[in-house]
Amino acid sequence: MIDFYNQELEKLKEDNCFRSIADVRREGKYIYLRDGNTEKKLLNMSSNDYLGINSDVEISRQFVSTYKGALGSGSARLLTGNTTCYVELESLLAKLFNKERALLFNSGYHTNVGVFQALLTKKSVVFSDKLNHASIIDGLRLSGGDFFRYKHLDYENLEALIQKHAHNYENIIIASESVFSMDGDIADIKKLVEIKQKYNAVLVIDEAHAFGIFGRNGLGVAEEVGCLDDIDLLVATFGKSIGSYGGFVVGNEILISYLINKARPFIFSTLLPEISVEFSKFVLETILPFTYAKRLLLLDNAQRLREKLRTINIKTAGESQIVPVILGENQKAVDISEKLIDCGYYLLPIRHPTVPKGTARLRISLSANIDFCELEQFFDIFSHIN
Repeated sequence: MIDFYNQELEKLKEDNCFRSIADVRREGKYIYLRDGNTEKKLLNMSSNDYLGINSDVEISRQFVSTYKGALGSGSARLLTGNTTCYVELESLLAKLFNKERALLFNSGYHTNVGVFQALLTKKSVVFSDKLNHASIIDGLRLSGGDFFRYKHLDYENLEALIQKHAHNYENIIIASESVFSMDGDIADIKKLVEIKQKYNAVLVIDEAHAFGIFGRNGLGVAEEVGCLDDIDLLVATFGKSIGSYGGFVVGNEILISYLINKARPFIFSTLLPEISVEFSKFVLETILPFTYAKRLLLLDNAQRLREKLRTINIKTAGESQIVPVILGENQKAVDISEKLIDCGYYLLPIRHPTVPKGTARLRISLSANIDFCELEQFFDIFSHIN
């Protein structure tokens, strides 16, 4: 039996899809890649720490100097885990998003799995963007219910699928990310709201890569386009721009109560640590409100980099802080990644099944603590090794 799994691993290696865990140390915007007793300093261009909060030592010191709570939680939420800090963070989130209620989960992945596993019943159907995150797909599959994937950002196809299938169900759910994690492109939230209203659907938007970046208050794309009140359930994570850990969903009282009673990752998991909850609250109250200029500069840097890449005929995409460099074949993505690491840039290859076959890429995840002059140097090196 073990030979079977070894053979599968060998196939991954043959296809240049084999993955391993690097030994690294993080310090500010740099990664120190360890090899035995030696370390190589690299500019970190593969992190989701978009605002540099997680890597900011002073922010961590400021928080730790005042924190006096527990390091863990010791219980599931429905048993003895519901201490004051969880209630306070949920109340803060509900107030920020102008929703009736919020619910914390252990991670963004747990949030999506729990939400979609719970919402999709035998009487319901979900229409999901084809490039939605694996956590959404896994939640749909675990539900055992019916779902249909519409072509990426193709809202005519979405409507065609609704018209073809919705009459077989009592409840319609539409699901989309706002900023898509592998292409950095952005859903048309206003159009999704229009379709939701037309067909009396529940609209779920995953703002994982937009929360903390878009919108005047950093609440995401829905805030940016003025549609927050039209979103039934909005999902996001603290593990990216906020620099903390955990996930959450905000919505009305009925839907959140339903999730408390039906979402298995919420019901059956020991709660995320109190220290993470308190740190998330600390960032939302004392750091995020003062990042507007930094967020605008981050998005501007990303757009300038996209434009420079196009001058050397590099296929890229997106409108966000995520800048994909689409190379096609796995081997090319692996080879260029290794050359960039040799030159001091930590940028990893993204391959199938994370992205479709034939679209292997380097995904540049920009952070606000990376200066554009460093991107100029990266571009010069990249243009010579590509």
